[in-house]
Amino acid sequence: MNREELIKFINDKKIVFLDGGTGTFLMKRGLPAGACTEQWLIEHEDVIKELQSAYVAAGSDIIYAPTFTGNRIKLKNFGLEDKVTEINTELVRIAKESAAGKALVAGDITMTGRQLKPMGDLDFEELIDVYKEQIKVLVDAGVDLLVVETMLSLQECRAALIAAKEVSDIAVMVTLSFEADGRTLFGTDAKTAAIVLESMGAAAIGTNCGTGPDKIVNIVKEIASVTSIPVIAKPNAGLPVMNPDGSTGYDMDCDTFVTEMENILKAGATVIGGCCGTDPDYIKGIHDKYAGFESDAPRKPEGIRYLTSERETVAFSLNDPFMIVGERINPTGKKKLQAELREGKLDMVCDFVSQQESDGAAILDVNVGMSGIDEKQMMSDVLDEIMPLTSLPLCIDTSDEATMEMALRKYPGRALINSISLEKDKAERFLPLAKKYGAMFIALPVGPKGLPKDLAEKHSFIDELCDKAYAFGLTKEDIVVDGLVATIGANPEAALETLSTIAYCKEKGLATICGLSNISFGLPQRAFINTAFLTMAIANGLTMAICNPSQELLVNSAFASDLLRHKEEADIRYIDRMNRYDGMNVQVACVPKGQTLSVTPSVKDEKTAASKEGTELKEVDAKTAFYEKVKTDVMKGSKKNIEKDTLDAIDAGCEPKILLNDVLMPAINEVGELFDKGKYFLPQLIASAEAMKLSIAKLEPLLKEAGGEDSKDKVTIVIATVHGDIHDIGKNLVALMLKNHGFNVIDLGKDVPSEKIVDTAISENAGIIALSALMTTTMQEMKNVVRIAKEKNCNAKIIIGGAVVTEDYAWEIGADGYSSDAANCVRVVKNIISAV
Repeated sequence: MNREELIKFINDKKIVFLDGGTGTFLMKRGLPAGACTEQWLIEHEDVIKELQSAYVAAGSDIIYAPTFTGNRIKLKNFGLEDKVTEINTELVRIAKESAAGKALVAGDITMTGRQLKPMGDLDFEELIDVYKEQIKVLVDAGVDLLVVETMLSLQECRAALIAAKEVSDIAVMVTLSFEADGRTLFGTDAKTAAIVLESMGAAAIGTNCGTGPDKIVNIVKEIASVTSIPVIAKPNAGLPVMNPDGSTGYDMDCDTFVTEMENILKAGATVIGGCCGTDPDYIKGIHDKYAGFESDAPRKPEGIRYLTSERETVAFSLNDPFMIVGERINPTGKKKLQAELREGKLDMVCDFVSQQESDGAAILDVNVGMSGIDEKQMMSDVLDEIMPLTSLPLCIDTSDEATMEMALRKYPGRALINSISLEKDKAERFLPLAKKYGAMFIALPVGPKGLPKDLAEKHSFIDELCDKAYAFGLTKEDIVVDGLVATIGANPEAALETLSTIAYCKEKGLATICGLSNISFGLPQRAFINTAFLTMAIANGLTMAICNPSQELLVNSAFASDLLRHKEEADIRYIDRMNRYDGMNVQVACVPKGQTLSVTPSVKDEKTAASKEGTELKEVDAKTAFYEKVKTDVMKGSKKNIEKDTLDAIDAGCEPKILLNDVLMPAINEVGELFDKGKYFLPQLIASAEAMKLSIAKLEPLLKEAGGEDSKDKVTIVIATVHGDIHDIGKNLVALMLKNHGFNVIDLGKDVPSEKIVDTAISENAGIIALSALMTTTMQEMKNVVRIAKEKNCNAKIIIGGAVVTEDYAWEIGADGYSSDAANCVRVVKNIISAV
């Protein structure tokens, strides 16, 4: 079944019903903790057949083959990595026999447990290969469709979609799990995830696991509001609780679940089922009540375009405020940047990212094309460096096909291609890339013989490019037309022709973009010409321009143009921008290069400023710059620079103790606060913690020499993922954060027997035991650790955390604390220790 066929199947039925939970049922039927679920099911196929047949009888239109962790990375934990084909083939056979032709069978895929670089050691291409191996087996075994579920990382969803495309045209549904703040663990919001995945060809997109139906209504609404494909909702039966017999249960009964699902349907879901804690009765309940339900939920509006990073979406129509594409990450004409790139240094690139973002850019253009370097490798390195630094979408600027594909393949958002023209069959080579990777593109109206000879030919080139794009399955919302600005010095009609092209495109419903510098080439005081032209272009409907957002006259005039045209929130945007000049006199200076504004202190502040200047110069500590550099490295997670900057600070006379206590600690605490506020996300938190770890490693020998650090004085913390659970991303980050805060951390790893955890805590005289669990089926092991600790008179305090763990559950099992995330864990530990 391909994408179009699955969408038709769903739309024809109005509501499609999935199956429900599996793990809790299997545990009740004898699945041992820590066992390989897939292997156990093959050995006990009657158990899974009983459950899946019950789901089909309850009304499931699609059941999931139990291949959830059937990839070679997961199977390697059990020494079964060479059994991918046999295991997946058998499990699909069992599912198809259970369906008995009455339901479709979806091959089930999920995360591998290993983290992608730079957070982990897994290369993106290796992950694609892992998914391709499993998908090929599933397709060959006869699944009707694929489902990629319980995902926490948008990039891993992308890897699975790319893998599926490169194996087959089979339909793929994707569901992610979201935190209480509406974002995945890796910081992606529901709208962004949905936009990226639909643009890449997912047949349906939604959410599963995490929480109950009452808590995901807004998630479903957000997904529905930016997509046109079916929306999936497969929630848990509420939140996990401890049953009287010590097993893990859920707090939402069948009747309540069925009732709450109505709001999910009204929010726009048309594919529904259940996850943890649900069973065939839950599926029968929603099937009997909601079969044929028709929702009138708002869906993706016409005419809206979307570009995204991994964590943020820029949405715009032809009538929205003007946008700036920051042009500075481009070595053309920048000798210093060229020299840095040849040396492999990216400091200027990183500075340009932050500067352009603060100056008002909405999108960042990235171009590294120059002689003397490997463009493809350099583009890859630049993307790795800047993606954690900004949430702005990127515009990938290269004429090299291999470089473009590499960049689109690894970029975890929806990028803008710069650009595609009609020259040298470029459209035939680049348009398939835009379609495959879900990118928008800039249509450059240049023909096989070069620039258009006149306005009519330019417009015919635009029409031809659009027709070619439509033939590849792209839409007008995927296209941004370059107005192709010429210089008025050579062609007095150049500005008028570009304005005519902008108006022509707007009439056809196409977004537009242009560069500005060509228009004034060879003329004096170019800033005034560029600025006047830009305001005229904006008035004619220009959507965006590639320019330097630090050009104050140009950008301020653009903001003023939106204000005068009464664009939405243009007044707020203009006032916010003018606040940067608070207390200053702003004068437009006609200087030789005609590029800058003169900004001086206001008259009333001149005396104060002058009197302060001398004092400040005297008070500046020469070491401050070194301290600030190390702090910045932590804030930006700069693992490349922090070791050298730490040693430079020491060489400059900075005290190791001050670096640790007054620079590193406050910096990582600030990172934690930004994480709590939703301004930083997991990748940044991990990068900052790892950068700090590198700095501490340089300081530790010096601290010991100075007698400022004694491991005997450190509180010992034993940390582990509980028995039966092979997930460790959260646990690893908690361990890293605790180490950075000076605790002696003993990390026992994952799938650790409860006895070993307690025995280690006793032998090491630990003050704290920290436990992590990602699965509801392994949560009860936390209770076992608490019980064993009491039986053995272990004095360590026990704190618990993990994606499925709640604070109520911590108190129910007798734990001493609960942590919601790594940043919070440090505070919890400190509070427990101070209270002892």
